[in-house]
Amino acid sequence: MNTKFQFRAGLRYAKKPSLYEIAHIVEHLAFGANSEFRDEQEFESEFTKNGAYHNAWTSDFSVCYESECADFEWDRIMYLQQVAIAEPRFNDEELQSEKGNVRAELTGYMNDYNRLLWPRLQQVVGENVPDLQERLKTIPNITLKDIREHYRRTHTANNLRFIIAGNLRHRRRKIIQMLNDWNLKPGERFKIPYDDIHAAAPTLIRRKDASNITFGFSWFTPRQLGSDEAYAMSCLNHILTGTTSSRIFGQARRKGLVYGMGSDLSNSWHNASWDFDGEVNVESSDELFALIRNELNQVLNGDISTDDIIAAKSYATGRYQMGAQTVGQIADHYSDGYFVNGIIEHYDNVPGLVRNIKKSTMVDLAREFIGGELGALVAVSSVDKATITRLNDYITF
Repeated sequence: MNTKFQFRAGLRYAKKPSLYEIAHIVEHLAFGANSEFRDEQEFESEFTKNGAYHNAWTSDFSVCYESECADFEWDRIMYLQQVAIAEPRFNDEELQSEKGNVRAELTGYMNDYNRLLWPRLQQVVGENVPDLQERLKTIPNITLKDIREHYRRTHTANNLRFIIAGNLRHRRRKIIQMLNDWNLKPGERFKIPYDDIHAAAPTLIRRKDASNITFGFSWFTPRQLGSDEAYAMSCLNHILTGTTSSRIFGQARRKGLVYGMGSDLSNSWHNASWDFDGEVNVESSDELFALIRNELNQVLNGDISTDDIIAAKSYATGRYQMGAQTVGQIADHYSDGYFVNGIIEHYDNVPGLVRNIKKSTMVDLAREFIGGELGALVAVSSVDKATITRLNDYITF
């Protein structure tokens, strides 16, 4: 059985900017002392004794607690999730330890150029988020009182959503009864914060040790896409960057321009973004960005072949059939749409969504994203700003 328990309790819900990292530390404390276990080691020993797994993660909007276990012990693991999530006993010793662990985690991210790049892109287009250095500075400000306040305010029954995948036959009533026993106050379901997204100039994060260019660029549209539109964009991304036979990534690989790059759709409550990222050597960067521009221009002009669409649909159908082999895969299918947007897209609906993908939808959405002129290019490199400005010119339509 796989379980996911999500609260809108992430980084953006800190009570004030000086406590920004508090949600991350609450997440780290999740499996520490609680009503039945003295510390993390004692809880961990009991939780994992039959091979069960648990984890937690934090994002701008979410704190999510996950577990996976053998079917025979599903109710024992559900109960242990209850005492960990609903009955924590925060203490200063574990707080100081996890503050150090979070500090080490974020410091490590400073050497991951993608971890540097995307928060800066969020910042320059208008999202109210700090960068890694600013996040690190908030850790010393967080006290045990702050931890308890954030937990009480965010970990409430109405702010909780969950996904449970496994053998539910004859178990639904017991699962509901167990969840009703969780000691959570009613509270409220927090709204997703709104940001006024705008276009931004190309941005360089200069790192003297960066011998190539790590880049990311996004276009935004100020609305949430429907399921049919999201699947159309998934199909378009596959055509452009999905495999070594794709129109951008595939051609770039054959020409020796880039080892890896990709594109993706992020679909949130207030807006959606079309994101591209990759790494390229400086001497190959102009040719790569010229290729990106040429292929995107063809999409904007409606030049997508029937063969490309058929191949992308075939790939999506195969991935669908392969995507329900484990309970974790099934739960993952539902998580983004349900936790962020409250959308439940039943797994059995996917083949119909894939069959109904139309070229006109892909073209219209590409024009909407690019024509809206909301977004930015951010790069991490040792090159000068003029190089990044020149690359940005290729993707300015």
